[in-house]
Amino acid sequence: EMQLVESGGGLVQAGGSLRLSCAASGETLDDYAMCWFRQAPGKEREGVSCISSSDGSTYYADSVKGRFTISRDNAKNMVYLQMNSLKAEDTAVYYCTAGPDGSSWRRLMGGYGMDYWGKGTLVTVSS
Repeated sequence: EMQLVESGGGLVQAGGSLRLSCAASGETLDDYAMCWFRQAPGKEREGVSCISSSDGSTYYADSVKGRFTISRDNAKNMVYLQMNSLKAEDTAVYYCTAGPDGSSWRRLMGGYGMDYWGKGTLVTVSS
């Protein structure tokens, strides 16, 4: 069974940057698509970005496109989310997840069939 642990969250001013990391253990990431989700206070969880394992292709929510970059290092069993030009509305708990590689972006970004979830890291953006 895979364990996912997020880190890198914190308090940042609007316009600033943060890099989230997700460390996986227990299983290799090779067979999984990896995604980041977030949940803001009082709001529903939303998919932020996903990256496939087979070809490294990526997908982003419109709200973060051009500002966030997802990446992975299978050799290190790590996934990253570089967040630039942060806005107050990016404030949320961010979760790292692993799901079936080869699923559609729609299913992955919807959180359907995700196999593992981390406990999250809080990102707070002050305006």
